[in-house]
Amino acid sequence: KSDQVPSEKRDNPSEAVASGNQPELSDESTIQNGSFSTQAAMSKNEKETQGSSSEYENKNNYTWKVCNTTAGPDYIPCLDNLEAIRKLRSTKHYEHRERHCPSNPPTCLVPLPEGYKKSIPWPTSREKIWYRNVPHTKLAAFKGHQNWVKVSGEYLTFPGGGTQFKHGAFHYIDFIQQSVPEIAWGKRSRVVLDVGCGVASFGGFLFDRNVLTMSLAPKDEHEAQVQFALERGIPAISGVMGTLRLPFSGRVFDIVHCARCRVPWHIEGGKLLLELNRLLRPGGFFVWSATPIYQKLAEDVEIWQAMKKLTNAMCWDVVSITKDRVNGVGIAVYRKPTSNDCYEKRSKNYPPICKDSDDPNAAWNVSLQACLHKIPVAASERGSQWPEMWPSRLEKTPYWLSSSETGVYGKSAPEDFVADSQHWKRVVENSYEKGLGINWSSVRNAMDMRAVYG
Repeated sequence: KSDQVPSEKRDNPSEAVASGNQPELSDESTIQNGSFSTQAAMSKNEKETQGSSSEYENKNNYTWKVCNTTAGPDYIPCLDNLEAIRKLRSTKHYEHRERHCPSNPPTCLVPLPEGYKKSIPWPTSREKIWYRNVPHTKLAAFKGHQNWVKVSGEYLTFPGGGTQFKHGAFHYIDFIQQSVPEIAWGKRSRVVLDVGCGVASFGGFLFDRNVLTMSLAPKDEHEAQVQFALERGIPAISGVMGTLRLPFSGRVFDIVHCARCRVPWHIEGGKLLLELNRLLRPGGFFVWSATPIYQKLAEDVEIWQAMKKLTNAMCWDVVSITKDRVNGVGIAVYRKPTSNDCYEKRSKNYPPICKDSDDPNAAWNVSLQACLHKIPVAASERGSQWPEMWPSRLEKTPYWLSSSETGVYGKSAPEDFVADSQHWKRVVENSYEKGLGINWSSVRNAMDMRAVYG
């Protein structure tokens, strides 16, 4: 049983205990980039620190025991570290949802749930999974009326609904494109981040529009929502918009989506929304579906006015504000600018432009800060142009790979990219598809441990 988690402070699991049932909170943080920019850098540092300690030497005989934790089969070592959580000075900004990994990795095995069965293969798994594999009913009871998930005998079933799309994801997905045709699912828009994904039905049904969605949700009072997503075969990571950057390079997502994701984008200088700005490609869209867009309660009006002020200061264009009469919700779509012209014309430098020393691609244990990274403008810089339409994007060498740079395998970067693509295409066709005895049509989630060019 595997859980994938973001916002990582380090990749070592821990042997701490915790139930992980604290209520949700929201963000703040301090700045400075000096943290590890990659997991590899942190791992190298840890290995040097550990040296040749006998504790870490290989042994012929392993005597691992089952992890003895209150979290049981749901144990995620770095998220269920009760000892570290108790020492936190504050949980105001989701600190207790972030990763807290001790320096010594545990040597215990996370148990399977009682009655666990082999997972239902894709595509059936999108609609139903074995209840015993993820034995949680709290979310079904809490969100059943919204068509998230239901208990049906020995199965958990997923009707395809969500908080903002009770009548199914397909209508909602198509409504978004009708509101902004330029979104062009599966062509211009290929890579999406869904913040506060619930059981990830939005991402699960975007597969049918040829879109890859990374679904993100915290391990919170709704239990491990991400476990439902992964059991269904939908890519997802447990994580939170907290005090640290999400573990992605800058300018990588075509669209960021939030449907009632309970993130207070407008507070504390817009620090959380500015993190989305870091992740969005220039010209990319933020799709926001939440009550402040279409309800007139005092709190909603206050949030809407704050968001209008913030997004205007960030130079985001309001592309569309539309009402979905089927689901009774509203959607606002914003576009990130493609140049620095608006930044330079602002009468007030707020939010401020990030310092030149702030690397937007540094993402490993880096504190959030309320600033705007400049838009790349040089033709050779990644982010200065929109990628090729899908599927051409898959195999065409990216414009920003320079022949003066050396690639991973020693050739010039463009040659390296082509060679890597041809190599893996050949290996997959001749070995993985034919020689491993795996029915790939029933496989959906795979983790590539050294993806290189992907």
